[in-house]
Amino acid sequence: MGEHILHSKSNQAERKAFVGHLIDDIKALEILLEQGMIEKDVVRIGAEQEMCLVNSDFRPSAISLDLIEKINDTHFTTELASYNLEANLDPFKLDKNCFAKVEKQLRGLLGKAETEANKMGAKIVLTGILPTISKNELGIDFMTPIPRYYKINDILSAWRGDHFTLKIKGVDELSLHHDSVLFEACNTSFQLHLQISPEDFIKSYNWSQAIAGPVLGISCNSPLLLGRELWKETRIALFQQSLDTRKWGHLPKEQVARVSFGEHWQKDSAVEIFKEDISTHRILLTKPIKQNSLLKLENGAIPKLEALNLFNGTVYRWNRPCYGIGNGKPHLRIENRYIPSGPSVIDQMANFAFWVGLMVGRPKKYDDISSIMDFREAKLNFLKSATNGRQTIFSWLGKPMTLKKVVRDELLPIAYDGLKKYGVDIKDIDRLLGIIEARTKGGTGAEWQVRNFRRLRKQIKLDSTLVALTKAIYTNQKNNLPVHQWKTIEGNQQAQESLQWVGQIMSTKLMKLYEDDFANLAISIMQWNNIHHLPVENSKGELVGLLTWSHIERLGSIQENDAKVSEIMIKKVVTVRPRTKIETAKKLMEDYQIGCLPVCSGSSLVGIISKVDL
Repeated sequence: MGEHILHSKSNQAERKAFVGHLIDDIKALEILLEQGMIEKDVVRIGAEQEMCLVNSDFRPSAISLDLIEKINDTHFTTELASYNLEANLDPFKLDKNCFAKVEKQLRGLLGKAETEANKMGAKIVLTGILPTISKNELGIDFMTPIPRYYKINDILSAWRGDHFTLKIKGVDELSLHHDSVLFEACNTSFQLHLQISPEDFIKSYNWSQAIAGPVLGISCNSPLLLGRELWKETRIALFQQSLDTRKWGHLPKEQVARVSFGEHWQKDSAVEIFKEDISTHRILLTKPIKQNSLLKLENGAIPKLEALNLFNGTVYRWNRPCYGIGNGKPHLRIENRYIPSGPSVIDQMANFAFWVGLMVGRPKKYDDISSIMDFREAKLNFLKSATNGRQTIFSWLGKPMTLKKVVRDELLPIAYDGLKKYGVDIKDIDRLLGIIEARTKGGTGAEWQVRNFRRLRKQIKLDSTLVALTKAIYTNQKNNLPVHQWKTIEGNQQAQESLQWVGQIMSTKLMKLYEDDFANLAISIMQWNNIHHLPVENSKGELVGLLTWSHIERLGSIQENDAKVSEIMIKKVVTVRPRTKIETAKKLMEDYQIGCLPVCSGSSLVGIISKVDL
């Protein structure tokens, strides 16, 4: 389907026209900058809130299109997955009570969405990655049914020429192939916007790159994906890999990912960043555009630069330069895309105030960051931060420093000064930046999740753990506590309520045999580990049989040492799927008088369920 999209005649014509508009948009932006037409005497802040929709079991609820209709408010828009929504907040001038205004609007919008969601049996959760998302919700049928999303998926898949591959190593490891860009939808963020005057743009942009590591480290909130404990901010790895169309060969090639931190400090102006992106990334989406931006400019009107904005929206820098028009005036801003949603509204507001304060409070000595910090130092700080969160040891201006020290001694004073300079209410500054300081001691959302995840895993099954965790996140959000005050989740009785599928109670850490293994070794392994059933796979990793203790006993003693597992295994195996009802599995075991059922997805074994699990 992807290839077809790229080559039909009408598409070629639209594409050709679009490229023309894109080139003209760049020229128009250069003229706007040269003639000093870009707004420079005011600073505004803005934000976008992504959220997860869950059902009464705290699992993803695919109701976004119905819900958005019920909410009936233009601040809301759909997202790639049908269990996510986004609310776009209004821009506010950076001054006295701007953060209070943002917070009030944000709470209002979330309240509106929650009220309508409740009527549909759903709830709204803010979290970087929803713990209860499973492979089940990452198929194409959970994509919001809007042509643009299908088109993105088709084109990226065609460019990739193969399945997307995911490989993330943390305490656990996750590696799998998947067939759609929907993995990107696991990520929910709280995107921050800050208007920047054109002459300060490059200094500000480079500074935003320099502080990204520490700001991310103190805001981490996405440590889990599909029940695996990975990075402290797993979104960073996941987002890059889920939209990665680069082709890998046998030779190392320099290729820039669509989702990236960047490769070097910027030098000239915002235009250079756009030119660089157009030079390194293929055009993903096009659309018919009526008005030529250069003609518009000649006629004294302000062009929207539609082609540039559409293109820019498909290149995912963690700090993204943006062009827009507000109150009839064109402006430039930086969009911070690496901050996760959650853990609570007040935590998000603290992250927002910290970043904005840092950005507008930049001390003189950081004006030319390239002379005092190596770009690779900033980039490595960002990656280390995503991996280790608050435990990161940074290199700050060449000196090793803990995150706590960088934030407390270097960055918080800058943020305080920046917000004061713009006349933000001192009460708001103390309240919001106080949360950041408390977090350096009390821990981030990611740490809270990991601590509770590990604790619950010792008591209950993985699936129940993820549900209990999501439920606690929701409750704490409702109570509006900042995460450094969240208590440990108590007890495990509430987690047993919603068990209905085999996948929720199966064992996933599996020992398995291969059909050409020697039987005497297989039997010893079963004896040593006190295991009564072992699945048998072929060389392709497909389930081909089952070795059970009772079956071996029925066969009598195996004297010959060269007997193979394939000769003594049960070949006709009764299997179930992860989404088989637990009741059904019970009945199958009783009907067939068997003690275990392998759980398969396709022909691959993903777990085993025994009488003990039931």
